[in-house]
Amino acid sequence: MTVSWAAYRRARRRSRQAWAVLVILAVSAVWGVAWFFSEGQFLVAEPAVAGPSEAPVFDPAWMKPVIRPAAVPEGSAAAALDTLSVKGRAPKNNYDRAAFGQAWLDADRNGCDTRNDILRRDLSEVVFSKGSRCKVASGTFHEPYVGRSATFRRGAESSKAVQIDHVVALGDAWQKGAQQLTPKERQNLANDPLNLIAADGPANQEKSASDAASWLPKNKALRCHYVARQISVKAAYGLWVTQPEKDAMARVLGSCPQQQTVMAP
Repeated sequence: MTVSWAAYRRARRRSRQAWAVLVILAVSAVWGVAWFFSEGQFLVAEPAVAGPSEAPVFDPAWMKPVIRPAAVPEGSAAAALDTLSVKGRAPKNNYDRAAFGQAWLDADRNGCDTRNDILRRDLSEVVFSKGSRCKVASGTFHEPYVGRSATFRRGAESSKAVQIDHVVALGDAWQKGAQQLTPKERQNLANDPLNLIAADGPANQEKSASDAASWLPKNKALRCHYVARQISVKAAYGLWVTQPEKDAMARVLGSCPQQQTVMAP
């Protein structure tokens, strides 16, 4: 039987189309398997959890206030942002953590050091070390920066998983007015519960000394509270913001115009 040239060409075209479809399906299958074993299995095994929209600040039952240079302004966080001075960064080459006093002092004189105060404030199901009413041995909490349930267990390595973050990083504060504070005021800034949040260790390391222009929590539900808390701290300690930082804060607060400053005694 004689096959016409037109029929032959149609058959060749269908054959090429069929092979193209098979190649696309094969590539998709390979990509799907690779994705599952690199990331997908973790997403399936651990579905996303809605993160908290705020973090604890103060527990008057056992915490005592620190003295700030000024009171946190009440009212709109956006309005408080507009009261902050806008300047460039001061040099950081003379920054020294020791300028903010010994790490984790008992700054409020309640008998417990600041790190354990914040762990006790932020964790649930807290267990203290044997013979201590201060030293937190373990606890659980809904971590605010990444929005996942987390467990703290005290240990040489395990303690690193939950760290205490300075909401306004001390390195950032140093470049934006803290050099003009007194040693006592800097010590209070470093130990003020308003400026401290228990957080995921890797997220805290990633943040480092960043301001809002270069780092925000992955948990978007917390961002309004987080930025309002930074503004509250900067207003109370007379710290300034850079223009990019102010712009970033204003963008976040644009999604939550009713956000108030974060108050603490």
